[in-house]
Amino acid sequence: MIQNVLRVWSCLLCLALCAVSPAWAGKNSPAPDYEAVSSEIARLLESGERLPLPLERIKPALVAHYVRDNGTIYWVGTGRMTPFIQRLADAADDGLNPGDYPVDSLIQLRDAIDPADPEGAAIAELFYSAFFVSYAADLKIGRVTPQKVDPRLFRNRKTVDVLRILTELKKQREPAKFLSAFESKNPHYQSLKRMLVLYRAMAESGDWPVIGMGPNIEAGSSDPRIPAIRNLLMMTGDHQGGGGGTTYDPATVAAMKRFQSRHGLEAKGLIGKQTVLALNVPPVERARQIMLNMERWRWMPENLGPHHFMVNLAAYELQEIENHDVIGEMNVVVGAVATQTPEFSDELEYVEINPTWTVPYSIATGEMLPKLKKNPFAYAADFDVFMNGSLTSWGSIDWNAYGRGKFPFTFRQHPGPKNALGKVKFMLPNAHNIYLHDTPSKDKFLQTTRAFSHGCIRLSKPIDLAYRIVGEIAGWPRAKIDATLKGGKTTRVPLSEHIPVHLIYATAFDGANGIEFRPDVYGRDRKLYAALFGKPSS
Repeated sequence: MIQNVLRVWSCLLCLALCAVSPAWAGKNSPAPDYEAVSSEIARLLESGERLPLPLERIKPALVAHYVRDNGTIYWVGTGRMTPFIQRLADAADDGLNPGDYPVDSLIQLRDAIDPADPEGAAIAELFYSAFFVSYAADLKIGRVTPQKVDPRLFRNRKTVDVLRILTELKKQREPAKFLSAFESKNPHYQSLKRMLVLYRAMAESGDWPVIGMGPNIEAGSSDPRIPAIRNLLMMTGDHQGGGGGTTYDPATVAAMKRFQSRHGLEAKGLIGKQTVLALNVPPVERARQIMLNMERWRWMPENLGPHHFMVNLAAYELQEIENHDVIGEMNVVVGAVATQTPEFSDELEYVEINPTWTVPYSIATGEMLPKLKKNPFAYAADFDVFMNGSLTSWGSIDWNAYGRGKFPFTFRQHPGPKNALGKVKFMLPNAHNIYLHDTPSKDKFLQTTRAFSHGCIRLSKPIDLAYRIVGEIAGWPRAKIDATLKGGKTTRVPLSEHIPVHLIYATAFDGANGIEFRPDVYGRDRKLYAALFGKPSS
């Protein structure tokens, strides 16, 4: 019996590979007897033999639904197969890859149903249920496990209740409508889905101009590329139309600044190499970029918290969000490419004013030790040194006797103007030793690309954030905060309300300037693309 199932499914896969276009209209022949189909389903599931993988991996739920609970025959003879097939064929509208679903094989199963063959109908019923569950899971929790894509993605793999999906099916007349209930209701995800429609439409139009490389173009100058650039900016919605000729006119300059801002470029209107490269990214690639970011949102917690912080590593930006409204934002510096900031969610538990800084082992041995070998007192003015946990003196140590693997020392920097954490840090205790903090290196915030840190998040407006968090949650008057900052003593302020903090990597999002894109500074888009669509051609 099971061998027949395997043979039927293998044949259908072969037929699918040879199919040119799906036969959308189903056969109108009567369905097999309901009781006979139910009996065949029970016999297939209770045979004890291994089923084809799509059925085997959810077999307990299939048994519970169809056998134990005498579940409804949902697909065979109900007219629901064709609408479900159409939803699979249109998977790109959901930000999924249509090639991941055996549309043609399911069509063959549908069209092979014979009133005199309850076994074939039972096979079709089981496979349709299995792939319905699979698609629902892909919509709800994503196609891939985050840490299998990149070890720096610390997102817990969510799960779906397969039996509940099968049980709820009988309450839903329209399978495609039921599938929509599994999509994330997060406004970030929904915005991306709307963006996807726009960029897929642009990709299908096939009219995207290619801008040639050349000298920089300044406002008011003339360049033969300007008409094509103006046309492209109208296609992206940055230019409202009007103007002409080869002069880089004020309206086109304003449109270019908007385009540059949306793409994380220096928005001064100067058209240089990086701007031309961004202009030449075709809409089909932007659509894929949007799909990658939809997948990331499927990994995220369903509830981000009514009041939470969102740090977008790719955009170098922190937002404070309350009831879906952005109530505060600032630029941030994130980990350099060699010391990337991981993605995870945690909670802000306390704020430390005038913090000390305990130097990470990698920095102590890799950056500080070489200098200490040349000058044993190189850090004596600003740091304490501990040996095996006990405070010791700088002059008592022969640094040439130590190195990586043999280093019993800890360095702790005093509070003060030179402290690497500045005047305040915001603690979300986690296994990655990542937190948010002030910094004395303010110049980095002036740059467009801000991946410079050892992994922690440097804030451009930390004191403003301290006033808000310590003031409103801990209940400190502003004068008390100012006095504590001025006093220089390390002070921990616990928060009665822990605030969720989400570190994300969004290279496509709905921002203040509309549809926004960011470069893949960490290469995580490339890895996710390979996991979802296969190795890129370039």
